[in-house]
Amino acid sequence: MSTLLIHHPSFLDHVTPLGHPERPDRIRAIDRILEHERFQALERELAPLGSPEMAALAHPEAFVADIEAGAPTEGLTRIDADTVMSPGSWQASMRGLGGVTAAVDEVFAGKVKNAFCAIRPPGHHAEKDRAMGFCLFNNIAVAARWAQKKHGVERVAIMDFDVHHGNGTQDIFWSDKSVMYTSTHQMPLYPGTGAPNETGVGNIVNAPLSAGDGGAEFREAMEVAILPRIADFRPDLILISAGFDAHHRDPLGSINLVEADYAWVTAKLMDIANDCCQDRVVSILEGGYDLEGLARSVAAHVMTLMRA
Repeated sequence: MSTLLIHHPSFLDHVTPLGHPERPDRIRAIDRILEHERFQALERELAPLGSPEMAALAHPEAFVADIEAGAPTEGLTRIDADTVMSPGSWQASMRGLGGVTAAVDEVFAGKVKNAFCAIRPPGHHAEKDRAMGFCLFNNIAVAARWAQKKHGVERVAIMDFDVHHGNGTQDIFWSDKSVMYTSTHQMPLYPGTGAPNETGVGNIVNAPLSAGDGGAEFREAMEVAILPRIADFRPDLILISAGFDAHHRDPLGSINLVEADYAWVTAKLMDIANDCCQDRVVSILEGGYDLEGLARSVAAHVMTLMRA
């Protein structure tokens, strides 16, 4: 079995203002590097169109309806200082939800061992009823709920290595023992959440890093605080919020990871998945705003997934 790549041209149609870091060029950079011959073994599927009902697995129906109604027919609509919608944003969001749920389905059907979803807009800042931080809907939360609803999954573990804390994912699963949310992130930094004492009902594990930290501190946080907790949780599925903005080149953070660090953590999570959940891993793109750093990091991440 191989690794599945979920992609779609509509992810280019979510347009942001000139100079905005979360831009269509991110997808173009990923597409270019994954066209290299070393990725020819990837299974590639276009993301199917998702639905408002999928979004409502993680968000109130009224909130979903408000986002749909807020999509402009022309120009840009600003939700907050960082978060905008363009005429293509709604369809891109629905393709994102369709893509992550399709990836979960393929993994549970045994057609592939794992998947990487190259989607945008990202999702981990979207709270239950608030779009923020470039994010409209919480893609990874929808993927977790989909796995539980459609495949009867009892326990889902989420590992988020974006440089920014996934406040939205933490908010959605704060009191849900069936989902473990774990995160390394720079602190202090946007959005200001993610302290170690934020533990939910024992299902939240935050291991913040400091500005200037690099691979050694990242790996220690993973090995001491996070990986043992995920292994002990014995998840039926591991989801990865794969943000690559902790890369040393990234303009939005001050953590100094390199491609080898992303390959290392991917391999560690795959080891746990091999032990407890038949290799089932679905990785979903979050941040990463330096195009070269993003492309190289995605390449290292996906190449590691392909070695399953």
